[in-house]
Amino acid sequence: MPNKPVVLVNVLKVESKRQEALIALLKQNIDTVVRTLDGWKTSRLIAAADGATVVIYSEWETPAAFEAMRNDARMQACFAKILELANVDSIVGGIVLSESP
Repeated sequence: MPNKPVVLVNVLKVESKRQEALIALLKQNIDTVVRTLDGWKTSRLIAAADGATVVIYSEWETPAAFEAMRNDARMQACFAKILELANVDSIVGGIVLSESP
């Protein structure tokens, strides 16, 4: 279990007029910070059509990589900026099913 991939899903609730700014901040953080972190596998941003929600889906190779990301000072600084724009609900877990056609 300790070396299984970790999935992080963040659901961010935002005022619709601020969704674009939030997405820009998230993209910048992925491009400049997340990509540099060991153990990062993938990230996806999903914007709700109503403008009130953004979902971040990220995968990390191991729990240790996930914890290192959470403790990274650059990530903590970005998280503070995110909280200025949105409310965040997080789910941490593992993939139990993945299907494609």
